[in-house]
Amino acid sequence: MTSKLKHLEGQLLSRPTQQPETAAIGLHLLKLDGQRDEFRYVPRRYQPNRPAPLVLTLHGAGGDAEDGLNLLQPLADEFGIILLAVDSRDRTWDVIVSQYGSDIAFIDQALAQTFRYCRIDPTRLAIAGFSDGASYALSVGITNGNLFTHSIGFSPGFIAPVAQEGHPRLFISHGTQDTVLPIDHCSRQIVPPLQQAGYEVRYREFNGLHAVSAAIVREAVSWFIE
Repeated sequence: MTSKLKHLEGQLLSRPTQQPETAAIGLHLLKLDGQRDEFRYVPRRYQPNRPAPLVLTLHGAGGDAEDGLNLLQPLADEFGIILLAVDSRDRTWDVIVSQYGSDIAFIDQALAQTFRYCRIDPTRLAIAGFSDGASYALSVGITNGNLFTHSIGFSPGFIAPVAQEGHPRLFISHGTQDTVLPIDHCSRQIVPPLQQAGYEVRYREFNGLHAVSAAIVREAVSWFIE
């Protein structure tokens, strides 16, 4: 099956390599696209001879890669996490508009470049997002559970996995006062079927709106690293 067909099925083909080139510390604009692009952040404590955890971060509808990066960057140096933040090809992620394809292909390209330069721990490889990005992170994480070990969804609206590969661990949080993606129609409908399907889910409800608190982010990152 060609890579294009794989991408239409939501599947990512890139995998970490054991002999990467040397990555520079700090924030880098990767310039894979002239208009909508992506950032990679390599923490100060990164050592080329030691595999590091990686989180692919996804923004909400109408956002950009910088929004996704800002979700976790305050904790990246503390926990030694490499971050990869990508832009959706349109105002939100492909499967939310129609079907998998363009965003999966771009994410695969961004992952391949990151795997080329960074030594990644394959036992700590996560995809995370907020709002539409959360829906996409959970969907892509479950579809690619043979790549991602963890998937983090802050206030997701739905999930749409094409397949169930492996059993990635899942973290889901949602505000009880969310008026954008109401919790009763979203996470409270998402979590029980996942648990019934055998997924390990850490679920956190909090008294708040459509947002992500610093405390919830810290818990999610600690859970990922533990």
